[in-house]
Amino acid sequence: MQTSKKQTETMPHVVIVGGGAGGLELATKLGHRLGRRNKAKVTLIDKHRVHIWKPLLHEVATGSLDTEIDGVVYRAHAARHGYRFQLGSASSIDRINKQIHLEPLLDENDTVVVEARSLSYDTLVLAIGSISNDFGTPGVLEHCSLLDSKLQAQKFQQTLLNQFLKKSQTTNADEYPSPTRLAIVGAGATGVELSAELHHVVEVVSVYDMANSKGLKLSIDLIEAGPRILPALPERISESASKELGKLGVKVRTDTRITQATENGFINADDQLIEADLMVWAAGVKAENWLADTGLEINRINQIECHRTLKTVSDDDIYAIGDCCSVEMEDGQKVPPRAQSAHQMASTVGNNILREMVGRPLVEFTYKDYGSLVNLSRFSTVGSLMGNLVKGSMFIEGKIARIMYLSLYRMHQLAIHGYVKGPFIILLSRISKIIRPKIKLH
Repeated sequence: MQTSKKQTETMPHVVIVGGGAGGLELATKLGHRLGRRNKAKVTLIDKHRVHIWKPLLHEVATGSLDTEIDGVVYRAHAARHGYRFQLGSASSIDRINKQIHLEPLLDENDTVVVEARSLSYDTLVLAIGSISNDFGTPGVLEHCSLLDSKLQAQKFQQTLLNQFLKKSQTTNADEYPSPTRLAIVGAGATGVELSAELHHVVEVVSVYDMANSKGLKLSIDLIEAGPRILPALPERISESASKELGKLGVKVRTDTRITQATENGFINADDQLIEADLMVWAAGVKAENWLADTGLEINRINQIECHRTLKTVSDDDIYAIGDCCSVEMEDGQKVPPRAQSAHQMASTVGNNILREMVGRPLVEFTYKDYGSLVNLSRFSTVGSLMGNLVKGSMFIEGKIARIMYLSLYRMHQLAIHGYVKGPFIILLSRISKIIRPKIKLH
């Protein structure tokens, strides 16, 4: 049944800013329940054209994951699932007139393609995720690669390929090139997983016809200011991951605070230079800076303070989910910024928006910890399983842990593609891995 323009204009408008794990799942759910049934307009806004599951960005950065195959094109996905997509970056919120303002859309030459514009909303959901927090450290933005987005990860991958090519072109075929020195600041999940994935990539590169590629070596320094890697996870996971990284030759530097990044490497608090050809900053996250100007109550890392219903404490018409949301659990601890948190929050907010439209009471968010897994490429996977579903947690590693890690991504794919198309997309992804190169070489 066709919907008239007048009917469309009078429909409630749900606007979701951010198409990450939580935002895309929420848009899909509301598109099915509201958009397709002409009960409300649902619009998703994102600054990128393609969705990539953020926990896999380290694989994009190494070329292990090809975004042209594994990415989800928002506009095509929106057409299939009953919501609308707007390409753009949010810059501010007019809470009085209930409008979200978008920056001008520029092309690669900084030419304006679309002027600055505004969208009216009845319900706004902020799902903008997080960005790297450089803590004001001098030189980070000038000399380091960040892995907050697909574009940043792809840029690093190109830099890495160029570095390999440069190192492999020795004047004497009998000489092995000197190791490529790579330093990563931040030994959370991103830093640890990237360290392992890089070693896998070096092994794969030797398969392809790159001059003297068998002599390519990586020297990796993984730098952490705290006393151990993976500080947010249980100590047993940290210890196991440290042992696996040690087997790969990764030099783990704990209790090492970085005070400056230079073109030659990082300088620590003892004024020592940790030399590097490539540098990655993965130490800490924060929500985007423009949230500080919205009038919403935020914490020191720009996360939005929310009630247990996930409505913001400052505005009853605005929800927040994912990394940009700050909400307390029953034990008084804050919900950790993880993909599983965003997934669970999206489910709660989706239910609450549907409940609100029919006058039913809202439900409170309850975080369920299903455990934590860290993927060390093909070498190993370690983590804890079940979380608070059992007393304590069950430590797992190896193939079982790897299967569970992959299942988290498969669950996300099923959530956004459905249980009919989802399995076919997963199958096609598996087939493509067989016929394409093991890593992206362009």
